[in-house]
Amino acid sequence: MRRKSGFDPYLALIVAVAQMVIARGASWGQAGWREPLDGRAFALLAVGPVMVLLHRRFPLLTTIGALAACDAFLVAGYAYGPTFISPSVLLFLLVVRGRRTMAWSMAGLTLLSFIGYAWTTGTRDFFHSGAIITAVMLLMVVAELVRIVNERRLERERTAEEEARRQASEERLTMAQELHDVLAHNISLIHVQASTALHLIDANPEQARTALATIKTASKEVLGEMRSVLNVLREGAPRSPTAGLDRLDELVERSGQRVTLERDGARPLPPQVERAAYRIVQESLTNAGRHAPGADVRVRLEYGQDELVIRVTDTGATSPAPLSDEGSGNGIPGMRERASALGGTLVAGPSGAGFQVEARLPLPEESS
Repeated sequence: MRRKSGFDPYLALIVAVAQMVIARGASWGQAGWREPLDGRAFALLAVGPVMVLLHRRFPLLTTIGALAACDAFLVAGYAYGPTFISPSVLLFLLVVRGRRTMAWSMAGLTLLSFIGYAWTTGTRDFFHSGAIITAVMLLMVVAELVRIVNERRLERERTAEEEARRQASEERLTMAQELHDVLAHNISLIHVQASTALHLIDANPEQARTALATIKTASKEVLGEMRSVLNVLREGAPRSPTAGLDRLDELVERSGQRVTLERDGARPLPPQVERAAYRIVQESLTNAGRHAPGADVRVRLEYGQDELVIRVTDTGATSPAPLSDEGSGNGIPGMRERASALGGTLVAGPSGAGFQVEARLPLPEESS
């Protein structure tokens, strides 16, 4: 991931101003033994900032150009100091922008040119050469450290983005599962009650009226739960309370079946456990209504110290099951996925003449 080039003109301007100001001071301080500044000197000083401006597109050529302008400035006899800025900045940029091989190669060429100039002018001092090597190496080490810091920062940002995407994906999966459970239960209930109402509307109007009232309640419920799930897609929308075990009585009442609800040691549980338990009971009642109409259903919740045990058992169909072939086939796998997501298990299968679903959901220590 590379940085945007919007800063390059400002960096070129900073380098230009710094070189001009330092050139004035260095020329004044070195008057008498270095050449005064003239038009050619200012032209050479302008090469470096132009190379900085074009560096992103032509990294190697601009670095060579800045180094050549620096050498020409020194060979012409102008003051030491100002033209060192451009090559240093470009070497630094090569490292930071990930062109490390090119950067270290150009650093070696820079050392050779500077030490070669010193020796050709009679400055054959090993201390002076060591100072040049130290300065260039220090520049490269600092650039490498900055590069490492930038790469680690970018890696943290990428990790955070990936984690955000993963959480968003899990949230979408959860919403899809919630919508499936809500729709599967309530639409099946509406279908059953509508069939009952149509069958009894002439012979038993009161029972038909009860079925229609159940349809009204179920449709209102499904609309409310769908709105609660879909609200999370709107930015800043508050998350509505999700279904919990405190609503089991309402769920049983609306099911239109003969259901016995038993609770052993009931107590508040973590929201994720309550939501999963509610959906498992809901899906089990939906399956019982679809595949075993007329059956007696027993729902038992055992609140243990380390786990919540859910058993939903029916006695078997007493009449034909008109909806048995209309399911999606995702009911039991969906319940099993909910249990597994919490580290629990779910077993479903025949039990005598009927069917039983048994789920075991582990409870966190703090809830015990």
